[in-house]
Amino acid sequence: MNSRVKFRDLTSGEERVRTLVFPSQVTDSASQLSVLAPVGAALLGLKVGSTIHWELPGGASTHLEVLELLYQPEAAGEFHR
Repeated sequence: MNSRVKFRDLTSGEERVRTLVFPSQVTDSASQLSVLAPVGAALLGLKVGSTIHWELPGGASTHLEVLELLYQPEAAGEFHR
């Protein structure tokens, strides 16, 4: 939790940075992403360079690529319970 990831929407080319958080911790949807949201759940466990493609509600689809893991608490030695 609290990992910050940079990813690209391969359909639009738009790059985004989001921090993955529990739903109760979302205070700013422009910078945070719930791990229970479809895209948040999809990003969990992916590595830099990984891509994911899935269907959105209404029949649209999206394709994302993980560009960079900007921060990961465990890698930084921060283990909070």
